[in-house]
Amino acid sequence: MEPVTDNPVTIRIADMSWDSERARVIAVIEDHGAEPEAANTIAAIDPKDGTITQLHAGHDFYAAPRVSPAGDKLAFLHWDHPNMPWDGSQVSVARFDPEGQLTEEIVVAGGVAEAILQPEWIGDGLLFLSDRNGFWNLYRYDSSGVYCVLEDGVDYGSPPWVFAMRHYVVLDDRYVVAARNGPEPQLVLVDTTSGFASPIQAPDNVSGFGDLICHDGQIACVTQYVNSLPALVSYQVSDGGATRLRDSGPTPLAAEFVAIAEHVSFPTRDNAQAHAYLYWPNNPNVSPQPDALPPLLVMTHGGPTAATSGALNLRAQFYTSRGWAVADVNYRGSSGYGRAYRDALNGAWGVLEVQDCEDLVEHLISTNRVDANRVAIRGGSAGGFTTLAALTTSNTFRAGASHYGIGDLAALARDTHKFESRYLDTLLGDPEALQSRSPIHHIDRLNCPVIFFQGSEDKVVPPNQSQEMVEALRQKQIPVAYLEFPEEGHGFRKADNIIRAMDSEYAFFCRVFSIDAAQAVPLEIENL
Repeated sequence: MEPVTDNPVTIRIADMSWDSERARVIAVIEDHGAEPEAANTIAAIDPKDGTITQLHAGHDFYAAPRVSPAGDKLAFLHWDHPNMPWDGSQVSVARFDPEGQLTEEIVVAGGVAEAILQPEWIGDGLLFLSDRNGFWNLYRYDSSGVYCVLEDGVDYGSPPWVFAMRHYVVLDDRYVVAARNGPEPQLVLVDTTSGFASPIQAPDNVSGFGDLICHDGQIACVTQYVNSLPALVSYQVSDGGATRLRDSGPTPLAAEFVAIAEHVSFPTRDNAQAHAYLYWPNNPNVSPQPDALPPLLVMTHGGPTAATSGALNLRAQFYTSRGWAVADVNYRGSSGYGRAYRDALNGAWGVLEVQDCEDLVEHLISTNRVDANRVAIRGGSAGGFTTLAALTTSNTFRAGASHYGIGDLAALARDTHKFESRYLDTLLGDPEALQSRSPIHHIDRLNCPVIFFQGSEDKVVPPNQSQEMVEALRQKQIPVAYLEFPEEGHGFRKADNIIRAMDSEYAFFCRVFSIDAAQAVPLEIENL
């Protein structure tokens, strides 16, 4: 193996496409030597001598450069500050001139309020996903213009936090296979000419499909399940046959212990709806006490544009096998429920998603399903911010766990990377919210037991943010625990540290709620 390029360390190369007509690679280039921020371009790379030739510049971000089958055109995505790609992006098509440079560029679709995903060539046309009708649906561009291939009230895509996410795959000049998202995900065969879609048979325990590829007419993708770990599976389009090519590993708990997620929609205080996946206690070796309601753990996902699903969640199983109920919340702002739901959090981060978590707890308490006196909340990173925001603005939760949670939004805005450098503008909507919604400025409102998990090398959430909150709880004589992990950054990577954090979180909640737990590890809790 030999390196193709000899570029400086400031140059990053990603999302490559082969240009067979000119025997070169087309890629997204990010130059971190530029000022005042990294410069993004599309460039051609000669594999013979590593020469990098710029093809397109002028936008803050690029993605998905895709060469047409005839080699005469290039499709690519681009967007500019302050948009994230799921807020507003565009797909352009340009021709190659005789020297291999781009010319005659036209913007095919997209804008500041339309997000485009995954352009792919099909026959003499271009496919892409657009949310112009409120959901990420398949569209086609050809000589007749732009039109929707399959109008459907569900998303066929998700926010592109990384390059080269593949939500559908082209089979031939007419057919594609796409992943239909939602609480009941499906693989569907789409006829791009007639607009009809036919489900491809899949087992009942499937909870999602991702990273689709096609090879020799066979479809393969990462398939998620409600009761086992993900697997790489090949699907026969003709008869729906499925072959597991590679498993992630054996499921680490017996089938009878697995709590299957229940998707629920619940009412919110503003007469809207939010969503969650609920897990109920499940341990065949333990009989619950008559009329006893389980404690509840509310989990807040990160992003906050990400989403949780019904796939096997080992963190949830850790608790349900020990007698807890778990609510994994897809509060407003989460993806998978259409553009309006995703946009609802804009300007309201730190407020609306907290209210949704509170309203879910109220819904479960009012329907007599959980113990109102034993409700905890936990989250990491952006989910940790939601957790800390909930603990500093709400009395719903009786305990919390912050895993490298964002406490100071102004510090995050100063220190973050280019991709997310304007994200808070959209999420908060008001520069004053950098302070008014930062939990670190409302420590006086933190009045319930909290455990903090922190990486000593975290540059996104420096240890002093957690330490200030810990000190405030010490002074107020409120139970608090603090675990700092040497050499860990923003998100723990070492298996032993992940296990220790999980065990310690559970031990903390059990002791705070006076739950007798023989499995709980020793843990120092101040003021308990």
